Amino acid sequence: MRFETPLVPARLIRRYKRFLADCMLENGREVTAHCANPGSMMGLAEPGEKIWLEPNDDPKKKLKYGWRLVDHENGHFTGVDTSVPNKALRAALEAGEIPQLAAYGTIRAEVKYGEKSRIDFLLSEPGLPDAYVEVKSVTLSRQPGLAEFPDSVTARGAKHLAELSGIVAQGHRAIMLYLVQRTDCDRFALAADIDPAYAKAFDAAKAQGVESLIHGTRISTEGVWVRPETGNWVK
Repeated sequence: MRFETPLVPARLIRRYKRFLADCMLENGREVTAHCANPGSMMGLAEPGEKIWLEPNDDPKKKLKYGWRLVDHENGHFTGVDTSVPNKALRAALEAGEIPQLAAYGTIRAEVKYGEKSRIDFLLSEPGLPDAYVEVKSVTLSRQPGLAEFPDSVTARGAKHLAELSGIVAQGHRAIMLYLVQRTDCDRFALAADIDPAYAKAFDAAKAQGVESLIHGTRISTEGVWVRPETGNWVK
């Protein structure tokens, strides 16, 4: 998935009200950017860090910049926009680049299911059980090389796991896909100390047959792409 507009570098001044970030452009101008991330962004919102913004000239948008990346200034990036994983995964699904899901030819997004929920992707193919795919963006890393989810308590995430268990009971496939939006991690774990209820819900869903997939990403200032391989991820 390529960004629609070339990104511009900046330095973070502060993130506040969850969805706002004051930033300093290279020319010294201060701007406010939209931060499309409702999580805690633990370790990713430190004042002074280098970030990348996507400008826009959409008259309907009040803010003319969107915060897309954290640049760790060591060759690695973290994607902070939680809308990106679905866009990147859709491109990968359509290209048949997710081996466990490549047999499905029909891809539908945001389909209603469960109790007032929408599944990120519903995949179908004659002769195969439907596959319900829920996508989670993973950005937390508290130990070198280890990505963790979630970065804050997520009752909504636990609800999704319970609803996916119900999908399995109906005879369909249910997949929780964790997309690691960091290029500096090759291991994955649940942050059970941050949200014990989510970890418990994950174990219960797994026991009911809910599948889990973990994919890394290739990130640059040009875009974010899903890495098809999963073999080097350690849960």
